[in-house]
Amino acid sequence: MRYLIAIGLLLVLLGGLGAIKFKQISGLIQSGKQMEEQGPPPEPVGTTVARQDSWEETLAAVGNVVAAQGVAVSNESPGVVTAIRFESGALVRAGQVLVELDTSVEKAQLASAQARKTLASVSAGRSRQLVVRSAISKAQLDGDEAQLSTSRADLEALQAQIARKTVRAPFSGRLGLRAVNLGQYLNPGTTITTLEALRTVYVDFTLPQQVLAKVALKMPVRASIAGVSEAQLTGEVAAIDPSIDVVSRTIKLRASVPNERELLRPGMFVQVAVVLPQRSSVITAPVTAVLHAPYGDSVFVVEDKKPKDGASAGAQAGKVARQQFVRLGPARGDFVALLDGVTAGQELVTSGAFKLRNGVSVVVSNQIKPAASLTPTPGNR
Repeated sequence: MRYLIAIGLLLVLLGGLGAIKFKQISGLIQSGKQMEEQGPPPEPVGTTVARQDSWEETLAAVGNVVAAQGVAVSNESPGVVTAIRFESGALVRAGQVLVELDTSVEKAQLASAQARKTLASVSAGRSRQLVVRSAISKAQLDGDEAQLSTSRADLEALQAQIARKTVRAPFSGRLGLRAVNLGQYLNPGTTITTLEALRTVYVDFTLPQQVLAKVALKMPVRASIAGVSEAQLTGEVAAIDPSIDVVSRTIKLRASVPNERELLRPGMFVQVAVVLPQRSSVITAPVTAVLHAPYGDSVFVVEDKKPKDGASAGAQAGKVARQQFVRLGPARGDFVALLDGVTAGQELVTSGAFKLRNGVSVVVSNQIKPAASLTPTPGNR
């Protein structure tokens, strides 16, 4: 009898343990089904809405800055440098004296010529009085008048020769480095320094021949230096070359750009944008929304999660990210035009996209979204 009681208690214990295990396994199975329905935990992302915008159309190019006026200042006459009246890199006015050459010999000759002119003037005046009284012949008066004209011409020639030994700035501008020294003998045509007018500069650039019909004189042009936000100046198309380059099939253009602060210097490489009169309607999004890959560019579109067949009502909430391939257009500041693949109003992931895959659950947290602007000004510039 005792054995039967022990066996009965053992069976009751085993049954209780089996019921507990059955309940635990059933709970695990149910939890697994719920987790399967809900999927992995959502990824936090920042989003923005793709918007319809109107952008001006531009023709982008690269150009070189050249001076509107630029010369190598040199001397016309030979001589020894006796005075240097400028400093390297200085601003000068038109007509300002830069260098003086030795004119001691010419000045001595000038004094002799002045004396001859004075004598010829006195002789001619006396002859005019005498010819009135018929004291001398008209031929003698003509000779004295010719002598006066000759002495006057000799005097002016010496004055011009002295003036040619004084080198002056031909126009206002900024000088280059000094290339001569005091006491140096200069042959005619020796470069003393360079002079360039920088208040207005030219920017030369090229465009493909396909856009020839779109460009015209006086069109606005923006010139900027990459990475220098304050060096963005506005000018206009000043000249269009009438011929097309037979090798590159491009057309040469020249823009005139005011440069009061002298931010642009001759020889600089600049980015050029010719602003066309028409505007285009585009879908825009921050550039941080675009993922670049060898097989194409794409964005992640945030959509409401679609419930699976047989899923519980609680599993229907939430959002998922869908990868969408796009075709990119021009960029403006922190934004880029999306020519295909996205419509206005769609919510796009702008931060955290690198950790996503197609169909993954997401939770929107725009506290981590970076700010975007059409005219960004980085604080470290």
